[in-house]
Amino acid sequence: MYPGFTDRYYRGRRPQANIIPRYRNLDSQEDYLRGFGLGTMAFRSNWQMASAAPIGVGAAAKERMRKPGPWFMFIGGGAEMLPNPDNRVTLHPTRMDKWGMPIPHIDCSYGDNDRKLVAAAQADAEEMMKAAGATILGKGKGPSAPGQTIHEMGTAHMGTDPKTSVLNGYNQAHDVPNLFITDGAAMASNATQNPSLTYMALSARAAHHAVEFLKAGKI
Repeated sequence: MYPGFTDRYYRGRRPQANIIPRYRNLDSQEDYLRGFGLGTMAFRSNWQMASAAPIGVGAAAKERMRKPGPWFMFIGGGAEMLPNPDNRVTLHPTRMDKWGMPIPHIDCSYGDNDRKLVAAAQADAEEMMKAAGATILGKGKGPSAPGQTIHEMGTAHMGTDPKTSVLNGYNQAHDVPNLFITDGAAMASNATQNPSLTYMALSARAAHHAVEFLKAGKI
């Protein structure tokens, strides 16, 4: 939370969010592999207070929510989760859906390097906030549970060996030639950047090769 600036507010667009690209393990080696990026967001609370604490009822409560609260700033980290062969999606051996098909079974947990990355990101974010004069109101308690973020990847990743990968370099399934997968499942790792543009590029390339393979009679 930032003190002051109570005479300033915004209408329409709120203050611009910022991205701090990966800066660790570029010129020197830390005690972990890869790195992380940070994203920031600033805002003044108002009606959102109702979800965090009791505000009462009636006209007084409505009036309270109309008044903007203090300025807040949030920093969140995005770290690369290293590939782990024990993290996988398989067909459940006994549980079936209503059509009699095996349901997906997900095994996923964080490794030591993943936890080190998150701890480093949280420590850096706290240091930045304090240097900027902020009052720290809350801190993360480690990585969020798998599945709570929005860029899960790698369940059908690309590779040259059909024994260790699902897709080849064209996003084409090794075992099913007319199947192409171009979403996050194709990625071997998730890096620290938002991957949507990469998905679009992979999709365009896979579509091109699919057409060429079809013309050549390969699929």
